[in-house]
Amino acid sequence: MSKYIVEDTRKVTTHRLVEMKRKGEKIAMLTAYDYTMATLVDGAGIDIILVGDSASNVMAGNVTTLPITLDQMIYHAKSVVRGVKRALVVTDMPFGTYQVNADEAVKNAIRIMKETHADALKLEGGEEILPSVRKILDAGIPIMAHLGLTPQSINKFGTYGVRAKDEAEAEKLCRDAKLLQDAGCFALVLEKIPAALGTKVASELEIPVIGIGAGGGVDGQVLVCTDMLGMTADFTPRFLRRYADLHTVINEAVGNYISDVKACDFPNEKEQY
Repeated sequence: MSKYIVEDTRKVTTHRLVEMKRKGEKIAMLTAYDYTMATLVDGAGIDIILVGDSASNVMAGNVTTLPITLDQMIYHAKSVVRGVKRALVVTDMPFGTYQVNADEAVKNAIRIMKETHADALKLEGGEEILPSVRKILDAGIPIMAHLGLTPQSINKFGTYGVRAKDEAEAEKLCRDAKLLQDAGCFALVLEKIPAALGTKVASELEIPVIGIGAGGGVDGQVLVCTDMLGMTADFTPRFLRRYADLHTVINEAVGNYISDVKACDFPNEKEQY
């Protein structure tokens, strides 16, 4: 495992995240969906790993996050947890597992926690899912909330555009954020909203607010690992900064391998038994 680039190698907990906000220390969060990527991301010192339902897009090639199942999310989360020593591991509850009623929500939440050994769950939505949120929290399961652009509601929105630009939606977002905090959620993700609104929400809440396309005034940032590593060359939203160009690196490496095999250059004498 690679050396941590952070001095504090203690296990990250929900309590420590609140501590970080109080100290003004920014929180770094990335997705991971498998053991190998989890070991690399955790080994670099990431604070939170999100086993996102974006696995539906990244790992399965679906257009939206909606098709991924509970069993599939459990598989990905189990794989990630095995590779993590330091980071807090948060798992998305997939579409349809908590919206029906609170009893079904807590049953599914308990199953995820028992089978994956993840540290917490993430749910999308505000006041409309509060009964499920409260029931899951009452069962002793930590929840990270998610407002703004909520991909599980894409068919309702009809677009992946910026949310809460008008006053009414912004006011509802602020109200929902406070309701979720008061219910007991330990953190909040804000996706694709105006930067000024992100700053406002983060300043008014005591829990950490982590943004993706929510500006720099929040308490931390999250990106999809394959996006920030440059593996998805055709995805170019404004909020994405690429820290590598693995699309080109992998393409060239595979091309070189093919050429060597075709030319009978691989394996050479030193690469045989």
